[in-house]
Amino acid sequence: MSAVRQRQASPAAQQVKDQLLREAEEKEVAEGQKFIVPNFTVKQLLDAIPAHCFHRSALRSSLYVIQDFVLLCIFAYLAYQIDPFLAKFDLSTPAYWAARASLYFTYQVAAGLVGTGVWILGHECGHQAFSPSKRINNAVGFVLHSFVLVPYHAWRISHGRHHAATGHMTRDEVFVPKTRKELGYPEIKEEGEVLGINVSEFRQQELREALAESPIGILWGLFLHQIFGWPLYLFFNASGQLHYPKTTNHFSPSAIIFKPLHYWQIIASNLGLVAAISALTYWSYMRSFTEMMVIYGIPYLWVNHWLVMITFLQHTDPILPHYSASKWTFARGALATIDRNLLGPIGPYITHGICETHVAHHISSKIPHYNAWEATEALKNFLGPHYHKSDESMFTAFYRCYRDCIFVEDGQDVVFYKNASGMAQRVPVEEGGNISDSGIDMTESK
Repeated sequence: MSAVRQRQASPAAQQVKDQLLREAEEKEVAEGQKFIVPNFTVKQLLDAIPAHCFHRSALRSSLYVIQDFVLLCIFAYLAYQIDPFLAKFDLSTPAYWAARASLYFTYQVAAGLVGTGVWILGHECGHQAFSPSKRINNAVGFVLHSFVLVPYHAWRISHGRHHAATGHMTRDEVFVPKTRKELGYPEIKEEGEVLGINVSEFRQQELREALAESPIGILWGLFLHQIFGWPLYLFFNASGQLHYPKTTNHFSPSAIIFKPLHYWQIIASNLGLVAAISALTYWSYMRSFTEMMVIYGIPYLWVNHWLVMITFLQHTDPILPHYSASKWTFARGALATIDRNLLGPIGPYITHGICETHVAHHISSKIPHYNAWEATEALKNFLGPHYHKSDESMFTAFYRCYRDCIFVEDGQDVVFYKNASGMAQRVPVEEGGNISDSGIDMTESK
């Protein structure tokens, strides 16, 4: 019966055996599967960015806020014209309802995208990238995030912790991978399972059967992920650290993610939500609940959809590493992200480049979005293969990553997601060319 345990002090003979095993593993790893663990310093990364990219302008940032709210007002005005417009035509009942549903759906998707842009500008305030003034940043961010039902200060603090420990297996705040043990997956039986590049077909089938996931099940999981992912994170710390208390949330000043000095900021965030929900309740009472849902409620759900999808894909992919405490550095964590494109030319404009410039954002979150494009180009040239970018459709990537990013191994220093078959797409390699020590020893237990 095989077992897995953390490597302990070994005699010289065992060290020789381990070295031979690593050399054998290296021969099995294709060049495209190797991930060279980066060794940049923070100063090197910051120096690669042109100095003027760090300049923040309250006026220029405010123009984007005005742009987004003007668009929202135009879209809302057009939505109120849908019924009068359709009344001008002698449509059959089925044609009328089909046209009405199509037009309202178009409005809600468009308003949801622009609302996501509002969310992103509030996010920029939380990073103090909106302007040089902390007072302006927090005032604007509080209003913008309360408008989209986000507890501004609570999220600002937890999100800051995420940036301070991105890719850290025990300190990152969100999208933390589950390990084999946490998922309850079968223990390792084969040597090839350690790296996940040479797993037998029989063993792969065993692992797939243990998960018992079907394409329909994956799609259903995605649906639930999109509908409930954001509120579950705020209320119950879903996708956060499992070692946090079960009561961890974004509304209690005593939650582990906050310090005593944050007390009144958390209370203020809660009051902002109370004011926003009160306004929506008043709207529903004076007009109708249906109107509030059509004009605000459903677009709000679209904001949540885009938010969860975007942030999930920024940090979840089989090619992105996660690090143990002994291997993690801020620079490595910042580079454990990926740039993608959202909806061709639409996403970069409406969502302010949040998908396309995310690597630069993690290297310096105070860079305003309008300067992040130039910063990204400079970093591309400097980082070379250490810069991650994907041109794959985000919808395709969403399904693929949700399906293939199942678990990581326990006790390793540099880990990559494995799929249901226990296969990984990348293997960590130190700059000297040697595969990073897995920290796992395969032995026979007595």
